[in-house]
Amino acid sequence: MVRALRVGGPEHQVTQAEVKAVATERFPEVVRSEGMLAVFDHAEIDTRRLARPLDWYVQPRTFAEKNAVYVSEALALSERLATEAMADAGITAAEVDAVVFVSSTGLSTPSLEASIIQDLGIDPSTVRLPLWGLGCAGGGAGLARGGDLIRAGYEHVLLIAVEFCSLTFVLGDEAKSNFIGTALFADGGSAVVLGCSEGDGDGGLARLKHAHSALIPGTAGLTGWNITEDGLNLRLSPEIPAVMMTHLRPIVDDALATAEISLRELEHVVIHPGGAKVITGYEAALDLGAHVLDPARAVLRANGNMSSPTVLFVLAETLKAKPQGLGLLSATGPGFSVEHVLLDFS
Repeated sequence: MVRALRVGGPEHQVTQAEVKAVATERFPEVVRSEGMLAVFDHAEIDTRRLARPLDWYVQPRTFAEKNAVYVSEALALSERLATEAMADAGITAAEVDAVVFVSSTGLSTPSLEASIIQDLGIDPSTVRLPLWGLGCAGGGAGLARGGDLIRAGYEHVLLIAVEFCSLTFVLGDEAKSNFIGTALFADGGSAVVLGCSEGDGDGGLARLKHAHSALIPGTAGLTGWNITEDGLNLRLSPEIPAVMMTHLRPIVDDALATAEISLRELEHVVIHPGGAKVITGYEAALDLGAHVLDPARAVLRANGNMSSPTVLFVLAETLKAKPQGLGLLSATGPGFSVEHVLLDFS
């Protein structure tokens, strides 16, 4: 059962027009390629939040410098959202008995939930489950693994998904993937409190009914990080939309079949809006109505693609309308992977 859900981002907000102006200046070779600058206009993004003011990114930064900002900002945002979510759920930090931490845009050993547990006063014997490398699929995977822990007998699971995609920007890298990432990616986080369901009318936001994971063979190289001296360089293949159109519907059908339901029984579809093409790809592959994915479009327009927490932003947006019936949460990411969680909003 989802007991509470909080989402948010860092304080620095920028418009798409502001980022486009910087990209035009900083990527002269890419901008000369026909149609590349239009990526900003077709992204369907208005505003985004960043870890630092926009002018910070146009100065040379080492991987170590960017990663230090990731650690400090990820801790601050995670702890703020976790505190808010626990208050919403009516539990104290001492009642949390498992923490799932999802992030792929920075490095830390120990993983950051070790500090979060100590800073917030969570019991030191709390189970820790850090998940790294799942990218945009991480929010779905984290929710699924949190549900597994609840079914295994843990009473209160805290899920945190936090990403600072802006810190993977590499100044001077004129690869098209780096340029497209500049047009799409942003920073943000989410915190979810999961607990046991006590039956109908117990005040939860949604029940986690089923989860399904899938890897598409032969597609591991489509997206991810190339780790270089400059840091985490985005790898993003133009083949992704075609791969989604070919494989998404069969994977969704398999996910629903294992839960013994069909696509027509769903009232809601909650997706990770990786970009405008991802949204239209879902609509086409699943034959969805015109307004089914409006929450995903609203989140993309206001926040950009924040990787793992984005699908949880869409869940929060969906919950505003007090939904009823069954919903499918779906997120794609490196692997190439697809993560699904069946939700009951009744």
